Parts: sequence; C-alpha cells; structure tokens
Amino acid sequence: QVQVMESGGGLVQAGGSLRLSCAASGSIFSLNFMGWYRRAPGKQRDMVATITSGGTTNYADSVKGRFTISRDNAKNTVYLQLNNLKPEDTAVYYCQVRTVISGSSGYWGQGTQVTVSS
Repeated sequence: QVQVMESGGGLVQAGGSLRLSCAASGSIFSLNFMGWYRRAPGKQRDMVATITSGGTTNYADSVKGRFTISRDNAKNTVYLQLNNLKPEDTAVYYCQVRTVISGSSGYWGQGTQVTVSS
C-alpha cells in the first residue's frame, strides 16, 4: 500500500506565495510520475503541474511562470512552489504519484486547501 500526504496549504493574499509538499510512503517501487492537480469550487479536477522521474516538467498554461514543481527522489517527495497567487488559484490541491505497478491510476492524497483572498 502507498500513502500520499500533502501539506502546506493555507490562506494567503493575492500576490503572495505558498509551498506545497507531498510525501509518498509505504510499498513504493520505482516511483516515477508525480503531479499536482486542483479542484476549484464547482469545477472538475485539473492538472496543475507534473514531473517525471527524469525531471521533465509540464504545467497548465494558467500557472506557467508562477508555479514551480520539483522533487526530491531520496525523500519520495514532490513540491509545488506557488508564487504571485491569484484568487482564481483558490482550490483544493491534490497530489498524485505513480509507480510502475500502479500505472496511470496512481495514488492520491486527501488534498490541501489553498485560499487566495483579493
């Protein structure tokens, strides 16, 4: 079993910054893909940023230049640095990790709330 735990959410004013962390633990074999997704109120869950085991990153257009994803393979942890936050970034942020066993379905955390006030 794999456990995924996010942390670092909170309330911040527009223009502010936050850093989210996501740690994977348990029966991890060949952890490869790691990503952040978010679900705003009344909307579907969308991709925010992803990173492969080789360090290739991908970002949603709405966060390019403001958010940065990174990972520490030794700690099985992925980070998301959120800068210049906007009210429209308000959402529950979820972390997904994938292994060679899980495939694309992966493992999800419970989410962490990010609220940006105007």
